[in-house]
Amino acid sequence: MTPADVTELILTIIRPLVTEPDVVQVAVVEDAHFLNFNVTVAPADMGRVIGKNGRVVSSIRTIVYGVHLSQPARMRLNIVE
Repeated sequence: MTPADVTELILTIIRPLVTEPDVVQVAVVEDAHFLNFNVTVAPADMGRVIGKNGRVVSSIRTIVYGVHLSQPARMRLNIVE
């Protein structure tokens, strides 16, 4: 899979969870060791994406980290305010 495919996967998972799906954005930032997927949602939807005790975002990370990328960089999923 490519980073664009992973971005679409993240959007497919997160958009149904939030009340303002048009605001959801995913920015891909590559550094020396990681491929960071920075997800931005509306401030009112932060709790919906993170979940109680971080369970929702942990589940999303489990799904995303299970994807095999065609490049050697490791992935990180960050929820940005």
